[in-house]
Amino acid sequence: MRIIRYIIQKEFKQIFRDKGMLRLIFILPIFQLLVLSNAATFDVKNIKVAIVDHSHSMQSRALIEKFQTNSYFAETKLLNSSNEGIEYINKGKTDAVIEIPKQFEKQLTNENKTSIQVLINAIDGATAGVQNVYIAQIVQQYNQNILVENQSLTGNKNLSRIEVIPSFWYNNTLNYKTFMVPGILVLLVTMLTLFLSSMNIVREKELGTLEQINVTPIKKHQFIIGKLFPFWVLGLVILTIGLLIAKLVFNVPMLGNIFLVYLFTAIYLLLILGIGLFISNHTETQQQAMFIAWFFMVIFILMSGLFTPIESMPKWAQNITLFNPIRYFVEFIRMVLLKGAGLQEVLINLSIITAFAITINGLAVWSYRKTN
Repeated sequence: MRIIRYIIQKEFKQIFRDKGMLRLIFILPIFQLLVLSNAATFDVKNIKVAIVDHSHSMQSRALIEKFQTNSYFAETKLLNSSNEGIEYINKGKTDAVIEIPKQFEKQLTNENKTSIQVLINAIDGATAGVQNVYIAQIVQQYNQNILVENQSLTGNKNLSRIEVIPSFWYNNTLNYKTFMVPGILVLLVTMLTLFLSSMNIVREKELGTLEQINVTPIKKHQFIIGKLFPFWVLGLVILTIGLLIAKLVFNVPMLGNIFLVYLFTAIYLLLILGIGLFISNHTETQQQAMFIAWFFMVIFILMSGLFTPIESMPKWAQNITLFNPIRYFVEFIRMVLLKGAGLQEVLINLSIITAFAITINGLAVWSYRKTN
């Protein structure tokens, strides 16, 4: 135990002696959390729309006004022809083109129905889908106004109407930051501990000190615990700072047991440090370790369910996510913080991460070459 304590003290001294490392560990994650939480938004705003009005009627002008006064549409440009609208969308000058037919008002008056054409730039399919919903909602609202006007003119009080009253649980303001901040915090904790642990032992290889340590009486488990324990502590410190920022800056609700979050994180960090140790055992330079760690991080991030729902992925991709540790942490922290889930609700996630941690650390320790 005394030897492990000396190694831990040596590692902490080495970390705090390196001013650049301190900035990397403490300042950079805070900056990333503040910036990414504001940048990673699912809201689609400042939509540019062009309208080709062939009708030039009172009804068409009323519909155009709906778009001009909507806060999601930053620019509503009136064009003269369909070809001009196509040119605008081809050159990227607009996100959508709405074409109102010449018989718009006549068809509404005589036939009680009409149609408009909507062209949407769908290079970004997700954004295009949201834009289509916004446009459809405005048209639906306009249509509802017409029904109300017709009802008042005809005196018919028995028109059928269905009113939907939504109730949004766990995020009643639909604030995307409430959804994103916990997940981004998971990514930052993972990236920091994985990169630092994967490069730590490799650095000893590059300096030539690892060979000297290998001929000392220090046991394998003593060396590994002493080298990785400081990063385990730093991971918990970063989590604490991130939770404080999430609460004080972004007002993320924390409905569940915070000690349960620390319990899960403590086990999760053992898994990530084990992956870092395994990488360092099979690389010779810090550049190699960084490249391999980043390779796995990209896969972990994109298949974690943070940015895209896992349920929307192909079946084979969903099966791959079963081996993604970030997936289980993202699910866990959202369930505990936002839904107030208890141990019973997150026991599966905790059990899987524990099994992963035991397996990976077993492989990492076994693959580390030490003669005594």
